[in-house]
Amino acid sequence: MKPIYLDYNATTPIDDCVAEAMLPYLYGHFGNPSSRHTFGIEAKKGVDLARSQVAGMLGCDENEIIFTSGGTESNNLALKGAAYANREKGTHIITSSIEHPAVLRVCDYLQEEGFMVTILPVDGNGCVNPADVEAAISPQTILISIMHANNEVGTIEPIKEISEIAHSHNIIMHTDAAQSIGKIPARVGELEIDLLSVAGHKLYAPKGVGVLYIRSGTKINKMIHGADHERNMRAGTENVLEIVGLGKACELVRDHLNEYTAHFMLMRDKLEQSICSEFPWAKINGDKENRLPNTSNISFKGIEANKILSELTTIAASAGAACHSDQVDLSHVLEAMHNPPEIAMGTIRFSTGRMTTIEEINQAGLEIVRVIKKLAGNP
Repeated sequence: MKPIYLDYNATTPIDDCVAEAMLPYLYGHFGNPSSRHTFGIEAKKGVDLARSQVAGMLGCDENEIIFTSGGTESNNLALKGAAYANREKGTHIITSSIEHPAVLRVCDYLQEEGFMVTILPVDGNGCVNPADVEAAISPQTILISIMHANNEVGTIEPIKEISEIAHSHNIIMHTDAAQSIGKIPARVGELEIDLLSVAGHKLYAPKGVGVLYIRSGTKINKMIHGADHERNMRAGTENVLEIVGLGKACELVRDHLNEYTAHFMLMRDKLEQSICSEFPWAKINGDKENRLPNTSNISFKGIEANKILSELTTIAASAGAACHSDQVDLSHVLEAMHNPPEIAMGTIRFSTGRMTTIEEINQAGLEIVRVIKKLAGNP
């Protein structure tokens, strides 16, 4: 049986329209966009178009878009750049316990550099309480970084409300939007955000390209030094081929987001219905009313996630725990949500995408039910 891909939160295939837009830059337009001759001008046109396409999706000015190598670099530039640039104002940073390692590990590093970091708890749905943000603020607070939506359970955070709190204290607000872009609206004006990170490979663009949105007037230091590429914020000759692809991917999101969202949700809900109708005891993690439309994080109590995945030979999905002979390594997100080990150990994340078909969902549902019945001792 043809494998079924249900791990779109991990990465996405390149959209056919994105690949088509990239082809001229793979075979022809090889010039350096900083060069002033014809070859360079053609390459620069591609970068400029992509910048306008990203800006159109985010609802910002083209000059506020900086191309990076991906979401991790964007998060590093946002957090380190803002921290170092505003150090004379204070050294306190606020984040949450469910952030991606590309934020949490940066915060660990900044603590080694003398910054203070407050890591906020979340509720049982994985949601940050804005009141906790307000309570954590001190006169030393210079930066708040809370993800737009969680990559594991899909819970959407109250970013606008948190941004309003941040700005009332003259604090820079950053959000990691790697998982939300292309699934739910993420307009920077509506979120009232200062810094926003984008990862190309999460929205059907290539791996190795991303964006950091920097609101005009936001003070951050650059991390990569050299020539004055990317508004003198990120030195290095632009990755023209992949930037062009990312631009096209953002244009597709701008023009078809509602269509994508509806499809993701239809596929996800059909899969959950197939599973939960057979196993009403299965636990869906995250905020059921306020989560990404494509994300289904399900716990099967008492069954090890790695055993489930080893039996699901035709389905690609992700585990929420790694079970070893002497211990169970739980996801930090599930731990932060206070899921007991016997539930968290059997957690699988299924994430649907644009290419997911109803036939695949029907087949996946049958296969998952078969495997869980086998492992639960209920054939």
